This record gives sequence, C-alpha cells and structure tokens, in this order.
Amino acid sequence: MKKISVSDIRNLVKPNIRNLTAYNAKEIPCRVKLDANESPYGFDITDEILKAVKTNRYPDPEAKTLKKIIAKNLRLNTENILFGNGSDELIYYLITVFGGPVLYPVPTFSMYGLISRSLGEKRIAVPLDDEFDLNMEKILSVIKKNKPNLIFLSSPNNPTGNCFSSERILKIIAASKGLVIVDEAYQPFSSEKGFLPMLSDYKNLVILRTLSKVGFAGLRVGFLTADKEIISEVNKVRLPFNLNSISQAVAAESLKNTRTIKLYIGLIASERERLLNELWKIRGIKPYPSEANFILFRVKNSDKIYQKLLKKGILVRNMKGVIDSCLRVTIGTKNENDIFIRALKGVIQ
Repeated sequence: MKKISVSDIRNLVKPNIRNLTAYNAKEIPCRVKLDANESPYGFDITDEILKAVKTNRYPDPEAKTLKKIIAKNLRLNTENILFGNGSDELIYYLITVFGGPVLYPVPTFSMYGLISRSLGEKRIAVPLDDEFDLNMEKILSVIKKNKPNLIFLSSPNNPTGNCFSSERILKIIAASKGLVIVDEAYQPFSSEKGFLPMLSDYKNLVILRTLSKVGFAGLRVGFLTADKEIISEVNKVRLPFNLNSISQAVAAESLKNTRTIKLYIGLIASERERLLNELWKIRGIKPYPSEANFILFRVKNSDKIYQKLLKKGILVRNMKGVIDSCLRVTIGTKNENDIFIRALKGVIQ
C-alpha cells in the first residue's frame, strides 16, 4: 500500500489554509501573570453547582437560564442574544454567514483578520490615526469603494486601550450597507456606556460581549446581541450544544451576584489609574490612557525590558510587530501591580 506523503497531505489542504500559522497561545512559566487581559479575581465553583450538572446529558442548546439572567441584567430581550464558546466563535460565525470583504482598523484584536483569512475572505485593514482613533477619511473611502459586508470595531480597543469616538462609530454605521460589529469585550471597565442602548435604532448594528474579562475566562462564554433577524441567520451555522453544561451553570449562578462582579471591576479600574500614575513617574516610559483592564506603554529597548521582566518572573505582553517599542500590562491585584512596578523600575535603571 502506498503511503501518503507530507506533500500529498499539503496538496489536500485548501490554498488559503496552506500557508497559515496556528495561533500559538503559549503558557510561559511565571510568578506574576500580566499578559492575557484576564481578571485577577475568580469565582468559586460550589458543590451545589456541580451536583446540578448532569454529565451524561447534553447541555441546554439555547442556554435558556443563562440567557434570561443576562437579558435581565442588560435589559435586553432573549431573542436578541446568541451565545458562543467565547467571542472568537461568534466572530467565526459572523464571517461564515455574511462573508467579506471584512474591514477592521489596525492595530486591533487579531482574530478579526486571522479568522477572515482562514475562511478565505478578503481583509481590509485601515491604520488608526495618531491618536489611536478611527481614521474616518480612509474608512469611509473604503466603505464607498469596497462595500464591506462586515466591519469590526473593538471599543475599548485591544491593544491600545482607548474607546473610539462614538460620533465616528455612528457615522460608520450610517455609511455602511453591511453589518458593523462593535466588540465591547472591555466595556465593563470603561467610563462610557457602550452601544447597547442604540441596538434598536440601527438594524445593521451588532454588539459582542464576553464574560472572559470579568473573572470567567476559563468558562469561554461570549454572546452576541443584534436584531432577531441577524440572530436567526447566525444561529443557522452555530454548532449544537456549543456552550457546555458546567460553563452555563457556573456563569448563571455567579451572575446572580452582580454586587461582587461590580466590586471586582471597580477594584481593577482603581488599580488601573494608580498603575497609570506610577508608570508616568518612571523616566523613559510613556503609558497610554486606558478604558480597559490593561495599559499599553512605550519604552526604549522593549525586547530587552520584556526579557528582563520575564527573568524576574513577571510576564507582560510584548507588542513587537503590532506596535513596536511597546509592552502591554494587564491590571492585576494591588500586590501584583506593586511587584511589577518595582521590577520595571529596577530593569529600567
């Protein structure tokens, strides 16, 4: 029997996949982990929650209990909510259903481009302006010329940390014949209200939210809010039982305690401002204001600083190739932030 060679396998792969590189989410050993925009605060999984989960049965395909809780908390109708295994899955579904061209500013969340490329859709990346805001002249020109089916806008934006101008986002929504997806993964930490109140005013507006940034990253619970017709179309490609029983049960029980969640969000926002002030005091550091749970900062010899911090057991994100000469630090606990600041001062000196 003739064996299939490596080259034979590669020839079977679709051309748009052949030259892709897998997204590499490395687990780097460290004592202070401040690289992935996770919350430093988690929630206990009680025995009562686990006992209620039946491992021999499939999960509720519509996550009805969790959907009702989120709808009540955000004052939405349940028909306007669709769950995903994290926001990534929902981004994948949106591009699968509506196709390209797909427009997004850069730098921004990498999955918009990566998923578009993996699905063979045309990608149009428009650089942000010098203030990290939307470049309206270029974006409106692309909308007029290329008529994108999807426009992704992360606000607050990762990795820059700022919110895009609401006025500019509204102009883009009005100018677009396609869908405009405002990704509000970091909205809980922002001083701005976000776009949920405007959902009923714009038929082509889609909003993404996630529980990952507020203490539930391990559950992988994201949700999409949109007009029920959009929900219906995206639901056609949603994989059945995509949100497992444990994630549904833990999220539903934990979200009943909104007081604790708000307390943790407040602590992170407070620490963010303290950390921002501390960074300003360090000579050679330029931090950027943030509305998210992280801070982007510019520093000379960023590669060396990153490596020296890592040697001290402190992991931040090196933004090389995205925003050169910049590092991004997630807001941790007060103790973690103090350790980071002391180490940063040491390696800078």
